[in-house]
Amino acid sequence: MSQKAEKPVLTGQRIKTRKRDEKERYDPTGFRDVVVQGLNECEGDLEQVSKFLDASGAKLNYRRYADTLFDCLFAGGILAPGGSIVEDGAADKVSRTNVCVFASEDTVEALQLYYEVFFKLIRRYKYLEKSFEEALKKILLFLKGFSETDRTKLAHITALFMANNFVTARPLLSLFEEHLVKEGIAIEFVTIMFRTWLEKRDIAHMNGVLKKAQLEGKLMNFFPVSKRTIEHFEKHFTESGLTALVDYQKFQESVEVKRELLSTVDTMIKDGEPIKEIISYADEHMKRHAIEEHEAVVLVWSRIVNAVEWNKKEELVAEQALKHLKMYTPLLAALTKTARAELALMVKVQDYCYDNMNFMKVFHKIITLFYKADVVSEDVILKWYKDAHSPKGKSVFLEQMKKFVEWLENAEEESDSGEEET
Repeated sequence: MSQKAEKPVLTGQRIKTRKRDEKERYDPTGFRDVVVQGLNECEGDLEQVSKFLDASGAKLNYRRYADTLFDCLFAGGILAPGGSIVEDGAADKVSRTNVCVFASEDTVEALQLYYEVFFKLIRRYKYLEKSFEEALKKILLFLKGFSETDRTKLAHITALFMANNFVTARPLLSLFEEHLVKEGIAIEFVTIMFRTWLEKRDIAHMNGVLKKAQLEGKLMNFFPVSKRTIEHFEKHFTESGLTALVDYQKFQESVEVKRELLSTVDTMIKDGEPIKEIISYADEHMKRHAIEEHEAVVLVWSRIVNAVEWNKKEELVAEQALKHLKMYTPLLAALTKTARAELALMVKVQDYCYDNMNFMKVFHKIITLFYKADVVSEDVILKWYKDAHSPKGKSVFLEQMKKFVEWLENAEEESDSGEEET
């Protein structure tokens, strides 16, 4: 077999490399020098800063040096681990700028102008969004290395970022670092941040942002371990003029303890625990966490009805439902010792029957069962029928209950007349 002859190569021939195959040397200091020079030339005019950053994006590799870019805009130079600025050895070389957040006036108004710089930059270069969030997360880790004044400025502008939905709350996870929490830096930072945030937006907005980052129930974790009590939480934020945050925390704790009640009762029902044990647990949990009966009974009802896979045939679901609910009437009766709790349960049952079409014709049977088992009383049924029912399917359910209500009213009249005769 003949072999293909190799082509002759001239001695000293230069192999040309495609430009796209050439790797650019990573040079953050070179990038910094260009940015710092440009910022300094703006002489503190933030409108000029935005124009410079806008134009430079076409020439500088923002994607590759995003971390360095944001270091310069926040701190005025490249941040070393710990929060110090990297200085070059040459005395005549400028390696930092005063056109940055840390060199700004310590007022929300002044920092609002810097917020506008970040906003315009990322609106122009959308690919920087993720890098910005990562940069902020890193900078918050370095809080201990910054001066108290710089931390305050950072807290103010972070609040502006959150209040304007410019960034998620995920960077705040950095504040859970042990050294920041232990030394009180984390709680000091978020106190300033929350105050500024709530000056711009309401507590509902703050809750929405925190919830997306799964932080809504973790505010207590900003405190040192020895101070993680509701009493200390209330004292700290009340003295800081943030009573809205105190109310918010109470609400979150209420949500959490109700979630715990739901989860435990759900497990106990599925495991077939004795009804007495479930009653005992629910009663103890309600007392310990000050959960009202009318709140607890609707939670327990939801666990009871969710414990079964209901028959899809309407004519069979009634028998199945009554058999299942009858087992748990002692549990529901233990949680309806007040008229308010009874009424809350009736309205919840009504809503459930409306939302689950196969139960539309079962409502009156369930209420009759509950009446016979002393879960709901005559007075509450009459109250529900008259003016306390839910608007959901009310015409259907009121018609279903009409004969039973008439029977109750007649029985009440007979009882009254019997007493008069006596």
